[in-house]
Amino acid sequence: MLREMKPKIVVFPISIFETADTIDDLEDWLLSQSPDFIKKMRKTRKEDEKNGGKDWEFLKKELCIR
Repeated sequence: MLREMKPKIVVFPISIFETADTIDDLEDWLLSQSPDFIKKMRKTRKEDEKNGGKDWEFLKKELCIR
């Protein structure tokens, strides 16, 4: 039996909504407001600094980025 899903409501300050050029801008703002995301990014950055990070050219090849 499929349950009916309730729509999720996301609230943005009008200034953010008015100045966003793309949906990516809105997603970036949402992520910047997430304590869990910020914590994970800080942890990752510390690990990268400790381990010397990865070479940009290597990452581009690994991720198939031109």
